[in-house]
Amino acid sequence: MVVCWERPEHDGGSRINTYIVERRDKTGLRWVKCNKRTVTDLRFKVSGLTPGHEYEYRILAENNAGLSHPSPSSSFYKAVDTIFQPGPPGNPRVLDTTKSSITLAWNKPVYDGGSEITGYIVETCLPEEDEWTIQTPKKGWVATSFTITNLKENQEYRINICATNCEGVGEPAAVPGTPKAEDRLLPPEIDLGADLRKVVCIRACGTLRLFVPIKGRPAPEVKWSREHGESLNKANIEITPSFTTLQVDNVDRFDGGKYVVTVENASGSKSAYVNVRVLDTPGAPQNLIIKEITRDSVSLVWDAPLIDGGSRVRNYIVEKRESTRKAYSTVCASCHKSSWKIGDLKEGQLYSFRILAENEYGIGLPVETVEPIKVSERPLPPGKVSLKEVTSKSVTLTWEKPDYDGGSRITGYNVEMQCKGSEKWTQVMVVKSTEAQVTGLMQGEEYMFRISATNEKGVSDSRALNVPVVAKDLVILPTFKMVFSTFSVMAGDDLKIDVPYVACPKATAAWFKDGAILKETTRVNAESTDKNLLLVIKESCRDDVGTYTIKLTNNAGEASTDISVFVLDKPGPPTGPITLDDVTADSVVLSWSPPQYDGGCSINNYIVEKRDTSTTNWQIVSATVARTTIKAVRLKTGCEYQFRIAAENRYGKSSALLSEAIIAQYPFEVPSSPRSVVVQSATKETMVVVWDQPSTDGGSKILGYHLELKERNSILWAKQNKQLIPEPRFKVVGLEEGIEYEFRVYAENIVGLSKASNISEMQVARDPCDRPGKPEAVIVTRNQVTLRWTKPEYDAGIKITGYVVEKKEGSGRWMKASFANVLETEFVVTGLIEDQVYEFRVIARNAAGVFSQPSDSTGAITAKDEVDPPKIDLDAKYSQAVVVNAGETFKLEANIYGKPVPIVHWLKEGQEITEAARTEVKNTDFTACIVVKEAIRVDGGQYTLLVKNVGGEKSMNINVKVLDRPGPPDGPICIYGVTSEKCSISWKSPLQDGGSDVSHYIGYVVEKRDKDGVRWTRCNKRNVSELRFRVTGLLESHSYEFRVSGENAAGVGTPSTPTIYYKALDPIFKPASDEWFMCTPPTGISDTKFTVKRLLEKHEYQFRVCAINKIGVGEHADVPGKILLEEKLESPDLELDADMRKMINIRSASTLRLFVPVRGRPAPEVKWGKADGEIKETAQIDNTGSYASLVIENVDRFDSGKYTLTAENAIGMSWKVEPLPEGGIFFFRVMAENEYGV
Repeated sequence: MVVCWERPEHDGGSRINTYIVERRDKTGLRWVKCNKRTVTDLRFKVSGLTPGHEYEYRILAENNAGLSHPSPSSSFYKAVDTIFQPGPPGNPRVLDTTKSSITLAWNKPVYDGGSEITGYIVETCLPEEDEWTIQTPKKGWVATSFTITNLKENQEYRINICATNCEGVGEPAAVPGTPKAEDRLLPPEIDLGADLRKVVCIRACGTLRLFVPIKGRPAPEVKWSREHGESLNKANIEITPSFTTLQVDNVDRFDGGKYVVTVENASGSKSAYVNVRVLDTPGAPQNLIIKEITRDSVSLVWDAPLIDGGSRVRNYIVEKRESTRKAYSTVCASCHKSSWKIGDLKEGQLYSFRILAENEYGIGLPVETVEPIKVSERPLPPGKVSLKEVTSKSVTLTWEKPDYDGGSRITGYNVEMQCKGSEKWTQVMVVKSTEAQVTGLMQGEEYMFRISATNEKGVSDSRALNVPVVAKDLVILPTFKMVFSTFSVMAGDDLKIDVPYVACPKATAAWFKDGAILKETTRVNAESTDKNLLLVIKESCRDDVGTYTIKLTNNAGEASTDISVFVLDKPGPPTGPITLDDVTADSVVLSWSPPQYDGGCSINNYIVEKRDTSTTNWQIVSATVARTTIKAVRLKTGCEYQFRIAAENRYGKSSALLSEAIIAQYPFEVPSSPRSVVVQSATKETMVVVWDQPSTDGGSKILGYHLELKERNSILWAKQNKQLIPEPRFKVVGLEEGIEYEFRVYAENIVGLSKASNISEMQVARDPCDRPGKPEAVIVTRNQVTLRWTKPEYDAGIKITGYVVEKKEGSGRWMKASFANVLETEFVVTGLIEDQVYEFRVIARNAAGVFSQPSDSTGAITAKDEVDPPKIDLDAKYSQAVVVNAGETFKLEANIYGKPVPIVHWLKEGQEITEAARTEVKNTDFTACIVVKEAIRVDGGQYTLLVKNVGGEKSMNINVKVLDRPGPPDGPICIYGVTSEKCSISWKSPLQDGGSDVSHYIGYVVEKRDKDGVRWTRCNKRNVSELRFRVTGLLESHSYEFRVSGENAAGVGTPSTPTIYYKALDPIFKPASDEWFMCTPPTGISDTKFTVKRLLEKHEYQFRVCAINKIGVGEHADVPGKILLEEKLESPDLELDADMRKMINIRSASTLRLFVPVRGRPAPEVKWGKADGEIKETAQIDNTGSYASLVIENVDRFDSGKYTLTAENAIGMSWKVEPLPEGGIFFFRVMAENEYGV
């Protein structure tokens, strides 16, 4: 509240120093002082009031003699905020219309008048009338939508909406246009929710509920259907004007699919569908087919189920059932394809088969074969068909049964005949035996015959008679009826060979042995009859072994056959010579060939013997050699040996085959030493050692290597490998960091170890540095490439001393491209071949001699002159203006690219920049840079970077802004409103703002100087944002001059020229009547309080109030005294209740609540503390400008103690010291403390 009063009629002969304002709550008895600082104005703003309480006030004046009596107390005033009527509702709009109603909606008012909106009023009026009718209930309407009913059809209306609060009805908001009460025809709409736009998944046996909102006028007709016309008998369908639902209880796999909802009215129709996936076991597989049946297997093929149950079919289950059983047995429980071959079936047995699909929800329905399947197949063709007899009218055929009847009994044989010149086969007869006589032939005609077998599965392939048959009297080609074609006999026994045959007329026989005519002797005799041939060999021997040929000849032709004769005897000697291979100091490998004569049976083994040539004794090396090679071991080095070998079969041992003499020794030497032993990589614990193979292997393959290491200060070599090292590379582990090591290598072949290699260079066990960055070919010509790379990120703690550059041509090997140590991160590789493709990489080396891993390759680079147009890579910070303060140094830089290297030009405002005292241009082949030192205002502007080469040119602009302190404010500086204590000063903005707008005039900016003094004194303590300022604190009758300085982001500028001297005296005017201004609206206000706004700070005002009624304006009542407009500053004040001044006792697990009113202007910053610890984190602290509260729930013993509350603002800090004994006298002092002490 703002309290105003008048000056005392008498000041007691002394100037009034201050006024004291006191207040008293209507519910209290004590007067409370409101101001803590000096009050010289005739008004004071009282703060720290409790909302809703009523207060009265009184004033006391104080001069040098003391306090006056208090003024009469004022009336009681209630501390409440000013409330106004609310603003108009926002965005009034028509939602819907019918022939008798209009539905409206609106938003809450932006301004609620300082009180909660209590409701809304909706009014209607005909367009041609001005009489408004309230449509809402008398108490108002709380919601932000309303339906006006009982309207005339096709009548237009004007509609207003007003908000109400406790102050009254606010401004109306008109609904745009003149809405008409008419039915709206809306085409039907279907509003599918987000969950229905996706696939609706539901588990089997659950309930499917589809809720679909619909719209349309008139109310649309709704129809549910399924995509393929499935029945909806299970579905429970509900239809309303605004929605429709479909519910299916206990769903199964057949309820999945697309559900189509169609809505239709007079305005049109619309359809939508919902995909439903029922998560169930799959349906039955489709199209089960028996693809193939064999004697013991059946191949099945099927298609996937039409319904997969909402989950991918993981596998199929294949089952079988014998016709004599009732239960199915599982053949395969995890078939992952749509076919399966069922094996191990009983031939001739009847089987039923079924297939079931399985997904993640279980096993689905089965599909079975329609009827049992017999496991059998068509029989094989009949065996050999023979011609038994031929006449001029008939042919008698015989044949053999099929080798396999297909698992089913042969029911008959089909005999077919084909006449010469015809392609058609004619079935002659069906017989059950393996012989048939075909009659009714024509003499001299040529016929072909074939036979096929039949069982219940079908007809086999046909077996034809190999030759055509001519129907004529019989002439038989000689035919042998032999059972065996091989005969064997023990040596010395007699051999008889009887060969039956058929021929008509009788045939002439001739015997041959190994292609020559058989000579008959007393030991070998040949005889013949009409049906048999007989060969007799007495006392058979090895010479009788061979192939005997019999040739029969008659008028029909000739025939021959071979007979093999074996005489069972000891084998002949192995076939030589004996080959001696892989001779070593203690072994040799013997090889030979099998005997030319094996004795009529297989060779069981060979017997190998050896003999020292210095003796005659033979020793068995092995008597059970199954192959024609053996390794003879345990020979004495340097001795000469001879070997002999004999073959052995079941009938005995052959004579021996002798070898040449041989000396047991290696035919080669130890290898030469390995070469070029180097440490390829090293860490603090490991090293990788590599070397080259020996120049010669000594004639024998290198078996491996041995590696030894030695420390620098050691004399002993330590072997590192436990097994042979197969490759010329080995990783040594377990090293000590910082120790130097050297290495040597031995090669080993079958003879032994080589000499040690040359010792490697000393290598320190340290972590290697990282590999350099990927090299970049910055310049490429036809005979050289300029490479650039980045240093390794980690140098292992040791300085990088150089780099090695390597190159590779095409798919060749890496070779050094730098033969001296490269110190920089740039190198020019020369001596390249034009149009040749190269790759490059870099290896770093540190001071410890440790090489890094090679960098990434540059990739393929062709050695040829390249032309790339220039490019500029500017940092993103240059996209905005570069702002620098005057006197600072700024640098503009950019990366440039181009081949050949572009030429760089720096331009400013179109003029090329040259180096000067403050300007330095630093350009390289890959960067462009300009540095400007001690920048001044003229250095600002647009800088242009221009790069050129034969490929073109490129330019980019950079804006630079140099901030300098502003110039002096523009004059003249005007002084006005001079009194004995203050004056007003005004000026104009500086003509030069220093590159930055003048933000304010602060800190030694507005200054005054007494004519009697020499020092300029600051006038303003706060920022001055306008081009005027009121200077206070002048001494009466003193003369002053003034000056003003501008300040921007760069600092304070040059002050203006001082003004002339002005004397601080009150102006003297002729007396005149007071001029009064009306502050309230012309119609007045109904309240008994009013806030006057738009007053000037530090000005004094007088106020008066008049009451008005219907007759007119009454006499005015003056507000006592003059009121000075200034901000009131109050130091912080804390008011503790009497209960809080005592010890607060509270039970454990209850809630502690501390509430303390806080006063001060500006609003003080409040802090809670605890003297012997910290307040727990769960405590609720609420601090506002008028109170501070602390709430701790579930308190325990640790929450006891002394709590402190500190309030601080710009005036000072308030600290409550308590408790103190009543009546005691105390002295207090305050000391400041910082980080260095008190």
